[in-house]
Amino acid sequence: MLIKINRRKFLASTSLSATGIILGSSFSGCSSRKEENNISYNIMKDVMKYRKIDAHAHPDSDLGKQLEIADRLGIEKLQISQPVTNFSGKEPEGPDEVRKNNDIVINAVKQHPDRFIGFFTLNPIYKKESIEEIKRCVDQGLVGYKGYTQAKINDPVYYPIIEKLIDLRMIVYMHAFCQLGMGGYRMKYDIGRFPYTTLPEEMVEAARKYPEAIFHFAHIGGGGDWEYECKMLKQCPNIYVDTGGSNNEENIVDFAIRHLGEERIFFGTDGAYIHGVGRVLASGATDDQKRKIFFDNYANVLKKGGCHVA
Repeated sequence: MLIKINRRKFLASTSLSATGIILGSSFSGCSSRKEENNISYNIMKDVMKYRKIDAHAHPDSDLGKQLEIADRLGIEKLQISQPVTNFSGKEPEGPDEVRKNNDIVINAVKQHPDRFIGFFTLNPIYKKESIEEIKRCVDQGLVGYKGYTQAKINDPVYYPIIEKLIDLRMIVYMHAFCQLGMGGYRMKYDIGRFPYTTLPEEMVEAARKYPEAIFHFAHIGGGGDWEYECKMLKQCPNIYVDTGGSNNEENIVDFAIRHLGEERIFFGTDGAYIHGVGRVLASGATDDQKRKIFFDNYANVLKKGGCHVA
């Protein structure tokens, strides 16, 4: 297949990016033999150029298929977690459910210890059980924490958990979000959708209280107001973000680099693997910045807690 197209526009196009991954090697030979003056772009060569750790993933029902997708994109390792969700408002969120979800992650890591980096989840409302579960999961080889919407990260119920994670030098990783605003005004988070979701300013409050903690704000590519998120999180050097999510707005990565700095950004997908890789490749980041975002930044932070990625 012969395709001649501007590299940046090529990667910014979701449909073409997806086609490139699906067709694999047959699409990678994007070169022209007829018109030598036309610039061609080998997408798969660029995809495979960088080592990658996915800092935002979840265990699929078919782990083999998940790793096959990762292999095609050059993703060496995936950090996985299985938070307790309650989309209907009627689902169980207690210690038994937490333990069940963590066991899914533990089993996935045991099956593929060279590919999966496991994080545990908790329901911080259950204080005693949460501290006990941290010990159980750490003993089973999990190396960080992923919180969901049971409580906001600045709620006092989180204090003993954050303090324990500081002792372990592990990441405090939160599902977080921020509504889009209109005309520069960010609407109050009052629409009844997961009211205990952590907002950027709430993570800033927690990060200021615990400057020695390592905070991770999830998926700036998840459809929220990523400009507001980056501007707010800029205040605290101990807050990192990941690029995960299926929202393909242009300039997300460039904006994050400008406001947070290249070393506070992790490559992540949240299951949108093609979007995640394409978003970084299509950015204006330098080669060195892409290497940091795709691999080095997350590897360096994990190392603080004793998880060494070779």
